[in-house]
Amino acid sequence: MKGTVASMATAITLGASTVLGAATNLQARDSKITPIKVKGNAFFKGDDRFYIRGVDYQPGGSSDLADPIADAKGCKRDIENFKELGLNTIRVYSVDNSADHDECMNALAEAGIYLVLDVNTPDYSLNRKDPEISYNDVYLQYIFSTMEKFAKYDNTLAFFSGNEVINDGPSSKAAPYVKAVTRDMRSFLRGNKLREVPVGYSAADVDTNRLEMAEYMNCGSDDERSDFFAFNDYSWCDPSSFEKSGWDQKVKNFTGYGLPLFLSEYGCNTNTRKWEEVEALYSEKMTPVYSGGLVYEYSEGGNDYGLVKISGDDVKTNKDYDALKTAFKKTDNPSGNGKYNSTGGASGCPVQSKPNWDVSSDSLPAIPSPAKKYLTQGAGKAVGFSGDGSQNSGTRSTSTATQGSGDVAAATSGGSAASSTSSEGAAAGLKPMQFGFAPAAVGLVSIMSAVFGASFILL
Repeated sequence: MKGTVASMATAITLGASTVLGAATNLQARDSKITPIKVKGNAFFKGDDRFYIRGVDYQPGGSSDLADPIADAKGCKRDIENFKELGLNTIRVYSVDNSADHDECMNALAEAGIYLVLDVNTPDYSLNRKDPEISYNDVYLQYIFSTMEKFAKYDNTLAFFSGNEVINDGPSSKAAPYVKAVTRDMRSFLRGNKLREVPVGYSAADVDTNRLEMAEYMNCGSDDERSDFFAFNDYSWCDPSSFEKSGWDQKVKNFTGYGLPLFLSEYGCNTNTRKWEEVEALYSEKMTPVYSGGLVYEYSEGGNDYGLVKISGDDVKTNKDYDALKTAFKKTDNPSGNGKYNSTGGASGCPVQSKPNWDVSSDSLPAIPSPAKKYLTQGAGKAVGFSGDGSQNSGTRSTSTATQGSGDVAAATSGGSAASSTSSEGAAAGLKPMQFGFAPAAVGLVSIMSAVFGASFILL
């Protein structure tokens, strides 16, 4: 990542990347699977409401960083279990953006399975303690490279801009940088005429500022808002109920929220997991607000959350796997559209409220100047897991963006303009209706994330 390349060669490479990316995009999108789109506060597959029924999938976990989508053999092996469970989505926390993913992604598409992808790695991520330094052009180039590789697949459902970057009150100071990364990701897709895969954020399982973060990611101009919001939730611990778990209050608090909302992790293991929450999650008590969720997690990593144990080529399922299969099998999605909010709409930006929410302005940092070229010229070479990292590299942002900073023309010129997107949730209008809603950690966090506060977290 730090190698020196002649300026002319760099310009040729970056200029050619858009053309080559477009050609690859056309080739990879011969699949029969229908891309998922956002309408109002829900996901849709064509004209049908789409509910995420998935698992978090990262065999090896944080102790053995590997790319499960590049492992075609392991991917195809595990797809059989995905189908038996009745899944339609998997979440992967990290991929090597220099690897080939065609075989696994095509196999997933043939099985009707979509991918929700975290674009960060331990070395390329925001540092919650020093977000202004880690938000730099080297970091953006890396995540843009990942997006460029995966936007071509019709079964890429969504990109996560970060995972649990904010995990308490003091770390909420990093929120503007999380939102800026989300803005830049959406701008990159539009500027390079790639498929506009929905982009959003995965929040931590903390009550401190979950609602404020959700409002924040959905406030402001269309181009600066997320396409969806997700959070990790381990509050339903069997035996429990809709009311005992507090899920009823979360539905109440998020009623009126204008973006698709889903659980990026769930599955408390304090007691025997009966997966009673599955019935509630896909019932009309929740579907007007929620669009399903992702079970944590597929493979056992020493924390008793896994549904299977992988040893070489051998995969053994356990009682949690069997119970989840039963829960999914007996739980249908609601008929019709699940009473979703078809209009969507922006939230009002939350006001500063120390110590829980320490964001004093609605303004965002401007994209670092050297990264502007990627918005129209492509990301360039993908360095993969062998890269030198970005948290203390590159050029940081040196100015504050004006409203409309997600518009590609404005971002590349330094000006300001309003922007529209293909996401009907985030593009409800240039001056969308604002909705207010009433205010209302589980797992082993990797050593890397604990030390650096990285947005990439493997549990």
